[in-house]
Amino acid sequence: MTAIATAGALSLPISIRGSCKISSSKKFQGIKKGFRVYAVFGEESSLGDKKSQWGTLFDVEEPRSKVPQCKGKFLDVYQALEVARYDIQYCDWRARQDLLAIMLLHEKVVEVLNPLAREYKSIGTMKKELAELQGELAQAHKQVHISEARVSTALDKLAYMEELVNDKLLEDRTATESNVASSSSTSTQSMDTVKKLPRKSLDVSGPVQPYHPRLKNFWYPVAFSTDLKDDTMVPIECFEEPWVLFRGKDGNPGCVQNTCAHRACPLHLGSVNEGRIQCPYHGWEYTTDGKCEKMPSTRLLNVKIRSLPCFEQEGMIWIWPGNDPPTAALPSLQPPSGFEIHAEIVMELPVEHGLLLDNLLDLAHAPFTHTSTFAKGWSVPSLVKFLTPASGLQGYWDPYPIDMEFRPPCMVLSTIGISKPGKLEGQSTKECTTHLHQLHVCIPSSRNKTRLLYRMSLDFAPVLKHIPFINYLWRHFAEQVLNEDLRLVIGQQERMINGANIWNFPVGYDKLGVRYRLWRKALEQGAKQLPFNKPM
Repeated sequence: MTAIATAGALSLPISIRGSCKISSSKKFQGIKKGFRVYAVFGEESSLGDKKSQWGTLFDVEEPRSKVPQCKGKFLDVYQALEVARYDIQYCDWRARQDLLAIMLLHEKVVEVLNPLAREYKSIGTMKKELAELQGELAQAHKQVHISEARVSTALDKLAYMEELVNDKLLEDRTATESNVASSSSTSTQSMDTVKKLPRKSLDVSGPVQPYHPRLKNFWYPVAFSTDLKDDTMVPIECFEEPWVLFRGKDGNPGCVQNTCAHRACPLHLGSVNEGRIQCPYHGWEYTTDGKCEKMPSTRLLNVKIRSLPCFEQEGMIWIWPGNDPPTAALPSLQPPSGFEIHAEIVMELPVEHGLLLDNLLDLAHAPFTHTSTFAKGWSVPSLVKFLTPASGLQGYWDPYPIDMEFRPPCMVLSTIGISKPGKLEGQSTKECTTHLHQLHVCIPSSRNKTRLLYRMSLDFAPVLKHIPFINYLWRHFAEQVLNEDLRLVIGQQERMINGANIWNFPVGYDKLGVRYRLWRKALEQGAKQLPFNKPM
């Protein structure tokens, strides 16, 4: 049973240090025999399918013949990274061979215990054989546990070296660390001398602090144009302040404080009359710039409520909540050429917007979290990487055919290749024939609430736009996916508030989320040059 359980874990590489002297011809002979073990545990059906599955698992080419010969040479960063990758491949190959050895040992145990063997073997002989097999199995399992720690170290080294490559930090490393990076993939170095490389850590813990004023000095898209009719209002919260959107006489949108100057009544409970928003309490009316133009039953001069710069562009309503003068140009969030917008959805979520961004910028969680929705049936890759330029907030996932970008201050754009839904072929988005483009805007409503704007676009099946009530179907799917995330992120938020660090141990595939956090930290600390930034 241990062998069966260990085999199920081979979706992640396990390095085995012990030797395995099994030829290719004996491998599959052993596999064939090994399936008699299943019958012992009552699993007699589908043996043919299991044989095919195990055959694929063990029929892996040995990678040592492809490893660059660099022993004793000083490697540049790219050569060292390549050696580290071969090291991981070798660990995976060795794990498969030693697992096969364990399976064969289990098979030998079954053969020794076979009642038919008692006819030609004495009890003493059987005890001796079992004792020898027990010793071999104990040694094999010991090597598995030792190697699990070694492969963890190898993965740490690989993730750290990828960071060095992308951030051009190799020059800061010492000669000793360079020698460690260039070690051979077939090294027999003992576990006692293997040391973990340092990793960057972030401290995101404790109650959510008030938002820094510098985070407000951006254009924020807060609503879709289709949701703001001439006679409607859209109440929103932004940075813990209530606002309301409506259209003026000229049809242009405005954003004013959602609080009447008279008695602090919420204005969105009223109505829009001739381009003015009317308070439902005493009928005071305000224009899009916050000026009170109508005051029934009394008269005061120069009464005004706060308003924000507000513009409409590319189907979205934008506001500038900061104190600095707004920039002249609004960023473009249009889908790429060839895509048509199929759904625009707004949701209010009970989590801080930074936590939601952390989640959206991470794809490695998909085969574990989204098992009932889009990632149903996905296999778990041996290694997940996010490849990105050294100074960028965008890149692509490997092995997923997905391109992703964080767009300051709170937007995530992604293009997903969906030629083979539910399949992980390791292909890029360019190699896929059909695509899904997504826009997520995470507006910081308050310290524990986010207003999410979601836009979905496709470069195929335009007829879907004309199916009645299709928007309700898209919303249902979106809510299903988000609910799978929310139960986890809400739990993170509770623990973070109580002091847990949600970025305590970042690894290689956390790169984009880490860069978002570093960008935000630099912004709040007033850095003159923000990291990973590029002009809009």
